[in-house]
Amino acid sequence: MVTIKDIAQKCNVSATTVSNILNGKAKAGKETRDLVMQTVKEMGYQPNYIAQGLRNSRTKTIGIIAEDIAQFTTPKIIEGIMEYCEEKGYRTIVQNLRLYARWSDQWYDKNKDYHSILDPVLQEMVSLKVDGIIYLAGHARVIHCFPKNFRIPAVMAYAYTDSEEVPSVAIDDTASAYEIVKYLLDMGHRKIGVIGGCSDNIHTQKRLLGYQKALFEAQVLFDPELVRYGNWKRESGYMESSGLLAKGVTAFFCMADRMAGGVYDRLEENGLTVGKDISVAGFDDQDIAEFFRPPLTTTRLPLNEIGLESIKILLEKIETGAVREELPGKALEILVPCIMQVRKSVERVPAVRQA
Repeated sequence: MVTIKDIAQKCNVSATTVSNILNGKAKAGKETRDLVMQTVKEMGYQPNYIAQGLRNSRTKTIGIIAEDIAQFTTPKIIEGIMEYCEEKGYRTIVQNLRLYARWSDQWYDKNKDYHSILDPVLQEMVSLKVDGIIYLAGHARVIHCFPKNFRIPAVMAYAYTDSEEVPSVAIDDTASAYEIVKYLLDMGHRKIGVIGGCSDNIHTQKRLLGYQKALFEAQVLFDPELVRYGNWKRESGYMESSGLLAKGVTAFFCMADRMAGGVYDRLEENGLTVGKDISVAGFDDQDIAEFFRPPLTTTRLPLNEIGLESIKILLEKIETGAVREELPGKALEILVPCIMQVRKSVERVPAVRQA
């Protein structure tokens, strides 16, 4: 393995000079700096970050623990984290727990199984002396993953924690649902059917609050008969849309684009054209949304932004020991709003149909 001493010998300078140049502290001339950096490149020198960390009490390494990198939300959040780490000179180590691959969605209440996978990963992060950890959830819920008084700074991404020590960054589900339902109301719709995810899911509950808030402000009476619950999959959108059609809805608000796809299927079967006879709005802005016919009006999850905000908070905690606006006894909670994507699936309702 190439060492700093090898670089120094090749360049005929001291090892201290090479070390200072690599760490941006050198007062050496441009010619010497260029020679050292060129030699580093040619000889394939790789710094020993762990050894540096032992000397400096920092490894400049961030651990990312993902519940499952196959979840569609996860890669963009990781990209946001890694992009900022690269800019700030931090390395990242990603550990994939593969919880959904192991147990689908049947593991949420299996605490023993969960910790049999998580705890060895936390121990490894401690042994690697990472400066901080971001825990990346597959979906929003309150997660108890870090032991009390965990000595490594940590942040929860895409979920919540009741820990006083762990800040969290998540989607502003309520504000984002409010925005898209308000858009439907502004387009003249007064009878808006809702297809949510599982009824006990935090995303569903918070998005339903946004729906209710938009109706309240528009002085439209909330009708619980217009709310149906699916399982986030296309088939459940198809199944639940039938009853809402019978109720005479003029628009659907689907809490996931996949369920909106099921609504499209049902409407096509019934000879109805989306964006003309009836309107549909989704949530997530998955890749499939713009390829629906017509393209789906939805709201984009701020995944990259969640990653970016999470790492900013973590580095602030690492470097200062505290986080902005954090109150005693309560960790900081940041909610990031989604971004509306207006396409062709929502049509303005003529005044005669609003009556």
